[in-house]
Amino acid sequence: MVELIVAITVLLLVGVAEAIHAARCRTIARLAFGPRQSPRPWATVAPWLRVAAATALAWGLTTLLLIPPKIHRAVEVDESKMKHVVLVLDVSPSMRLDDAGPSNKQTRMHRAADIMESFFNRVPMEQYRVSVIAVYTGAKQVVVDTRDIEVVRNILSDLPLHHAFNSGETDLFSGLEEVGKVARDWKPGSTTVLIVSDGDTVPATGMPKMPASVANILVVGIGDPQKGKFINGRQSRQDTSTLRQIAVRLGGIYHNGNQKQISSETLNLLTKATNTDPLAKFSRREYALIACGLGGVINAFLPLMLHYFGTGWKPGVKRTSQPSKERESEKSQQS
Repeated sequence: MVELIVAITVLLLVGVAEAIHAARCRTIARLAFGPRQSPRPWATVAPWLRVAAATALAWGLTTLLLIPPKIHRAVEVDESKMKHVVLVLDVSPSMRLDDAGPSNKQTRMHRAADIMESFFNRVPMEQYRVSVIAVYTGAKQVVVDTRDIEVVRNILSDLPLHHAFNSGETDLFSGLEEVGKVARDWKPGSTTVLIVSDGDTVPATGMPKMPASVANILVVGIGDPQKGKFINGRQSRQDTSTLRQIAVRLGGIYHNGNQKQISSETLNLLTKATNTDPLAKFSRREYALIACGLGGVINAFLPLMLHYFGTGWKPGVKRTSQPSKERESEKSQQS
């Protein structure tokens, strides 16, 4: 309210001052603007621009003086706007085979850790809470809705989670069922699901349905898709066709993470805000800064524009490079 009173007061005072100034300009119009007695058409809006600029500056500066200062903290996200990442991590023994990475010498689990480390470094994690679901013959919730990324890093660093399950074939869909249990009460469209697996022994049927809270799904394949390694008497390699089919059936994106990190375009697509209106995030502080900037620019450059481009009238004697006829006649008489 105070900033509005100040702005209205400045508006009235500057308006009265501009009216007095306009009356004085009309008195000396012929001297200032020549026979036409008026400036160029664009200059007629100069009084209105000055009034608007002074009012904007008054409102903006008063607003910035009165509102609480903005404090930048590591975590400054409203709980109602908090988003979630659910990592469905394949921890089967095949994830410990060393055929992953650009050199094909990393274990698949180490490559998964590198992929997730790149994800954490390139995504504003202060806006997210992370959950991890380990998958082998079943699914277990390892951590739910944590802000501590170090906990997740510890899970990815060779934690032998496969010992928590009975031996058998990987049931990746049980992890998706667990996602439904974890994320069913969260805000719609607030959750991103990352599935990291080599796709080995994934069943062909039984795809669970994701809750409304899940907005994006990314399936990341780990391991050499061409040349596999033997484990338990069979050859294991990244089953790209199965993982790609899972991504399609879930309406998500498949990425072969064996050689390359997740692309920036994919990350931008996964982490984009649900509200695409850029003005929705503007507060009084941002509008006050815009008002101060526009008012300052107008007040700074308007006098220069009026001086150089306000009128076409150039008073004074026009100089010419050729001598006058009288001077020529005088020279001829002297000669």
